Amino acid sequence: MIRSFLKILLIFVLGVLGGLWAQIYLLPYLAGLDYFQDFQFVKMLKNRKMVVYPKTENTIIVQENVALQSAVERSEKVVIGVKTKTQKGEVLTGSGLIVTSDGLLITLADLVPRGSDFYFYVGGEWPAYQILKRDLENNLALVKIEKGSLPTAGFADLEKTKLGERVFLVGTVFKEEGVEYIVNEGIIKSFQESFVQTNIFEDAHISGSPLFDISGNVVGLNMIDEEGNVSAVPVNTIREFMGLE
Repeated sequence: MIRSFLKILLIFVLGVLGGLWAQIYLLPYLAGLDYFQDFQFVKMLKNRKMVVYPKTENTIIVQENVALQSAVERSEKVVIGVKTKTQKGEVLTGSGLIVTSDGLLITLADLVPRGSDFYFYVGGEWPAYQILKRDLENNLALVKIEKGSLPTAGFADLEKTKLGERVFLVGTVFKEEGVEYIVNEGIIKSFQESFVQTNIFEDAHISGSPLFDISGNVVGLNMIDEEGNVSAVPVNTIREFMGLE
């Protein structure tokens, strides 16, 4: 019985090897002969296409990186710097967002407390300004500067926003030699009507920086806690504060 089994196994192995040999060597040879050109198996062999498995994951990563770089380049133009000297002599620094081309800005109310001296860095200039209103509950302030023809960004649709969606922030950093932009990226961990939570960690000096999606649309305005966790006042709250709802 064992001999019979071994004989069957040997025949099976030889059959598999013979099939591979025929497919790799014999069939391509026959396909090259004129006599066999009208045979159906030759026609099928010629029509067969070899498909190399595409590295879709790497392709996606490259495409996303290019999209991110492009979005960052556009987004830098709508980010402004905020520098404040309080009545106690404390210096506060942060960022904000251009929301209309005629000079309306949004920043955090924490960055522009009443009775302080404010400076807004917009497109390489320090224009005159007026604080229009503050919303201490949602930590927002609306500012009007004397400067027009400003670049703007679109607002993201939070109803289409998903957990795990890739986002990035762009903020300003004040240094002795001038103002620099800083970028950080991550994903959305959770969001509700009152906040958008990310997995990004940053320095408190980046407070007020806008949070963007991968398309460069504004998701919210960032707040940073003592541990460096970045969460954002959502764009829907910003729109309501501005009276755009």
